Amino acid sequence: MTRRKLSLLLLLAASIATPLSAGTHSAAAFKKLQSLAGDWEGKDGHGMAVKTSFKALASGTAVMETLSPAGMEEMVTLYSIDGDGIALVHYCPTNNQPRMRVVPDSDDIKELSFDYQGAGNLKSPSTGHQHHLVIRFDDAEHITETWIWRQDDKDIPMLFYLTRKKN
Repeated sequence: MTRRKLSLLLLLAASIATPLSAGTHSAAAFKKLQSLAGDWEGKDGHGMAVKTSFKALASGTAVMETLSPAGMEEMVTLYSIDGDGIALVHYCPTNNQPRMRVVPDSDDIKELSFDYQGAGNLKSPSTGHQHHLVIRFDDAEHITETWIWRQDDKDIPMLFYLTRKKN
């Protein structure tokens, strides 16, 4: 093999091995999600109790959230880096799995606004499903989650005000 071919091959291998392209903000956003690890509690928009927990999984490549609003079954959401963005899959008690994605525009993450990308096991777009999520990082001990439930082209916000639980 010539020296030129070997150099090209090594350059190609190095570019494939780089998981994120320089200049993307998804790594900073994902670190912000990882920083949520632990238990949280608070109230929903109607003053009812809610709790959630975040846990890093798979050598830190995924974050799992288990959200338990009062009077509802728990919901599980998995977050992971997806190229220049963060993707999530939400496992809902209504037996559908919405997929959402956000592309952060800065390393200074104040909020992440996830947009609907599709869903598994959704009979039709008018069937009720989680359609949008905004996670606002109020400070290191407080976050606000706004989930948008869409059914029959109507959006219903579900707000959760959460505080990190002290051990």
